[in-house]
Amino acid sequence: MKIHKTALAVLSLCACAAASAQTSTVTLYGSIDQYLNYMKSSSGASFTSLNDGAFLRSRIGFKGAEDLGNGLTAKFQLEHGLSSDTGTAADTTRFFDRQSWVGIASKEFGEFRLGRQNTAIFYRGDYIDYGSRTLGSIVNNFGTPSRYDNDISWQSPRWAGLMLEAHYALGESTAGFGKQAVYQLAADYLNGPFRVGYAGIVGKPPANALYDKDVSYHNLYANYDYGQGKVYAVFIRSNNSTSSATTSNNGTNILGAVGALVTGLRPEVDRYYNIYQLSADYRVTTALRVGALYGQIVDTTHNEAGAKGGSVGAFYDLSKRTTLLALAETMSNQANGGFRPSGSAGVSPNFTGADVNGQRIHGVQLGIIHRF
Repeated sequence: MKIHKTALAVLSLCACAAASAQTSTVTLYGSIDQYLNYMKSSSGASFTSLNDGAFLRSRIGFKGAEDLGNGLTAKFQLEHGLSSDTGTAADTTRFFDRQSWVGIASKEFGEFRLGRQNTAIFYRGDYIDYGSRTLGSIVNNFGTPSRYDNDISWQSPRWAGLMLEAHYALGESTAGFGKQAVYQLAADYLNGPFRVGYAGIVGKPPANALYDKDVSYHNLYANYDYGQGKVYAVFIRSNNSTSSATTSNNGTNILGAVGALVTGLRPEVDRYYNIYQLSADYRVTTALRVGALYGQIVDTTHNEAGAKGGSVGAFYDLSKRTTLLALAETMSNQANGGFRPSGSAGVSPNFTGADVNGQRIHGVQLGIIHRF
């Protein structure tokens, strides 16, 4: 009888140990970002609107982790974007449009993920400018690929300040391996107040493409944390900009903002742009942070299809979950330039055609962001 009771006690201890070694957590999270928006074009057109996503696109998500023991963790994330000003889905073609992946993380070897994932460039928004590459950012107005389907990724631990990241999104083409695939490489080095890094995306065209050239987006960045704030410097080289008769001379991107494959049908793939941007912020109090930036989009073909502009902004934390924001920005297009402001979500409504091409656009926004 004593042996039987002892065995039960040992089994109970083993079960408790196994449970503690393989704990599992699931977190519900999200954000609601709403702002009043006024914009005016030098053409004379203007509009006032209530928009979603100045700084942090509204979303609801689930993320979880399970401790597998031996330094391994199973992880997943499902994230649904929405327009909280209307209550509609951000993408009506899919529910978890923002992220949908599962992976394994190792303290020694890093993290591996499979599924729809944010790009390496998207994750580095906080290193691009004072507004985390959202509304008011000249870099953001050019258009940045944010996420891809069928993505296989690896992110290393940070080794002596250096972290590496690689992605391969399958084109899933019948033409063969690598056709219409999207590759990403990134490196981030952090040493005290200094951070420098690179993040790049290359999209391959299909077999026998009419314009058989890769679409690329190469981003170099550097930060300096001076205590009360940061200084941000960015250089980008990309041919990821196309025209659209219904919008503007730069109305869309070859590698779309939420993931697209290269079709090989765009002649603009031969036009490269260099983007330069300098930004800084300053923490006035523990609650109030202000910032400013200036940037240029340079058409390297000298066809007067670039733009320049800047912004100023302020963010006031009512709590660690709720922030008030105020922004003002301006952008001037060259004669053949057709860029327009964009936030974490696209501005809606927005200027099109003659109200964009060769025009100067001003904007002012007041908003609130709540995270849960």
